[in-house]
Amino acid sequence: MTGLTAILAGATGLVGGECLAHLLADDRYRRVIVVTRRDLGRDARSAKLRQVIVDFGRLEEVRDRVQGDHVFCALGTTIRKAGSRERFREVDCVYPLSFAALARGNGASHFSIVSALGANRASPFFYSRVKGEVEEGLRAMNWPSLAIFRPSVIAGDRGESRPLERVSEHLLRLAPSTWRPVAASDIAAAMVATALRSPPGVTVVESRHIVAAAAPG
Repeated sequence: MTGLTAILAGATGLVGGECLAHLLADDRYRRVIVVTRRDLGRDARSAKLRQVIVDFGRLEEVRDRVQGDHVFCALGTTIRKAGSRERFREVDCVYPLSFAALARGNGASHFSIVSALGANRASPFFYSRVKGEVEEGLRAMNWPSLAIFRPSVIAGDRGESRPLERVSEHLLRLAPSTWRPVAASDIAAAMVATALRSPPGVTVVESRHIVAAAAPG
C-alpha cells in the first residue's frame, strides 16, 4: 500500500500522539489528516499533515475535509477529567461513533480504535460498559476492516498527573500478561501495522497480543 491518506482523532493524547508520529514517519501514508479541537502547534510541522480544527459535536461541518483510507481513533478521557459520567460517555462513546460514521460515509476502508481491557456493554462497571457500547456501535457500521485494541493500563509519559494510573502501572508490571501495562508506542505501532494489513471483518487485539500485532506484516 502506498499513497494512502490517514485520518486521526485524539492526536493530543498519549496513544494518539504516538500514532501521529508513526503515521508521519511512514512513507506509505502520503497525507495525515488530524481532526482536533485545538491546533497542534509545534507537532504540526510536517508537509503531509493537515489539521481540521472542529468541535467534535459539530463534525458534520467538516465532512468534506475528512476523507481518507485508514482511520485511527484514540479519543478518550477519565470521569474525573470529564467532570461527569454524561460528559465521559460523550467523549468516549458519542464522539468516536460520530467520527467513525462520518469517515465511513466518506468511503474510508479501515477503522482502528483504542478500547479497553474488559470492554463489554453488559459489564457491571460503567467504564467497561461505555467501551463495550462503542465497540458494538462500530461493528454495526459494517466496516470492511475494523480493528479494536483492548489495552490494560497504558504506559507512557502523559504530561499530566494521573497518580492512580502511575501506581497501577508499577504494580502490574509483574502481573500475568493479560494485565501488564502496555506502552502507548506499542499500541500505536500495532494500530498502524494492522491498518496496513487491513484484515477483513473485525479484529480484536487483546492487551497481551498488542506487542505482537505491532510487528510489520
